[in-house]
Amino acid sequence: MADVDDETGALRIRNSTDVVVNPSYLAVAPGGSVLYAVSETDDGAAAALDVGQDPPSLAGEAVPVLGAAPTHLALAGGQLLTANYGSGSVTALPVLEGGRLGEPVAVLRHEGRGPHPERQRGPHAHAVAADPSGGWLLAVDLGIDAVRVYALPGPRPHGEVRLRPGSGPRHLAFHPRGDRAYVVNELDPTITACRWDAASGVLEPLGETRLVPEGTDVETYPAEVVVSGDGRFVWAANRGHDSIATLALDASGDRMELVTTTPCGGHWPRDLTLGPSGRRLYVSNERSGDVTWFDIDPSSGVPRREGSVPAPAASCVVFG
Repeated sequence: MADVDDETGALRIRNSTDVVVNPSYLAVAPGGSVLYAVSETDDGAAAALDVGQDPPSLAGEAVPVLGAAPTHLALAGGQLLTANYGSGSVTALPVLEGGRLGEPVAVLRHEGRGPHPERQRGPHAHAVAADPSGGWLLAVDLGIDAVRVYALPGPRPHGEVRLRPGSGPRHLAFHPRGDRAYVVNELDPTITACRWDAASGVLEPLGETRLVPEGTDVETYPAEVVVSGDGRFVWAANRGHDSIATLALDASGDRMELVTTTPCGGHWPRDLTLGPSGRRLYVSNERSGDVTWFDIDPSSGVPRREGSVPAPAASCVVFG
């Protein structure tokens, strides 16, 4: 855990804990008293931590998700949902009194494959996100080039949209209006703009934009996508290229243009997060073991590096 300087955005490490094995992604409960983590192991699990303790302690036992290698999680409708990369499934766990987790109430398995000979031999659910209306859960599956839509509460299968074969969709973020979504693709450094209809639960791809300049010869694996609070900019973390891509959105949110890429301040930026003020970006550089923060130019959207703190194998930053 770290304290945040409101004026400068600087982080100061306060404590750490190892009570969860390989906690690759985090989510904070409303109010900030409970932190949830997935344990990205072959027999995957999810855990709740009481952040009122110093250091944080488990709030109940870690709960198996009945899926392999969970990589992402989201809170929605009184449940914790996990995306299980290894088994290509989504698990729903009830959130009990005090933030503790109950045993899984649903495990939804994806089917199919994609054209990539190694990464797409089967489904690989990589992220889950509740839409702004709270009525739907979107699950992004890298292995089958698809986003599956589930109705909430449930979750109940509702529909699926296929993206370009071999693109490898990884994560998704919504426009603040709630009617557009942006899917970052890992196997080809692009981002897909989509129209989202919360009335019908339908996601419609509109077009792709590259996340690195033409002619880039560095193998690049985009990891995370963030949209500004005013809907003017999108940022994406590029692993390999080790950069943050800044994209400008048009007024409709349908089209975007790559403005520039900025060095991420480390190596292998796995996660990208907006700070509480919306004026700073925080990057988790997994292989260099640090978290770097950037001030955002309000007119261009381009981030400027301001500082960093060591954080071994950093994979996610959340604020509570």
